[in-house]
Amino acid sequence: MRRFRVERTTALAPGAVWRRLTDWPAHGAQVPLTRTTVLTAGPSGVGTRFTARTGLGRFGFDDPMEVVVFEPPAPGRTAVCRLVKLGRVVRGAASFEVAETPGGSRVVWTEELSVRGVPAALDPVLALAGRVLFGRALDGLLRN
Repeated sequence: MRRFRVERTTALAPGAVWRRLTDWPAHGAQVPLTRTTVLTAGPSGVGTRFTARTGLGRFGFDDPMEVVVFEPPAPGRTAVCRLVKLGRVVRGAASFEVAETPGGSRVVWTEELSVRGVPAALDPVLALAGRVLFGRALDGLLRN
């Protein structure tokens, strides 16, 4: 399993960042050839389940996830969301933290991934691709 981390700062307030990062369908809009479907009734919280479908037509894979930690921002507290990946192709976990900073927020996104059929020797390549892909997605979600 490969772990990688992406960090960003933004002028957005923690509450605004949190709303953007927990808008699950918006994540799919930031990843090429991906659509995210929420499977549970809102609002988001522990137990929320959604699937990111990546591919063209019937050629692709599902990345089903479930929220296991959901702690929105509050004064003096870093917000935390943790997801587990429940798919046959992509396994692992993802989390993000949103902390208030002078003039905005700092986001730390961490992924622990394994991809079925990808040998451990390619973990560094997977981590690099993940940093690039999730960095771009995070940039898009935080764009003012």
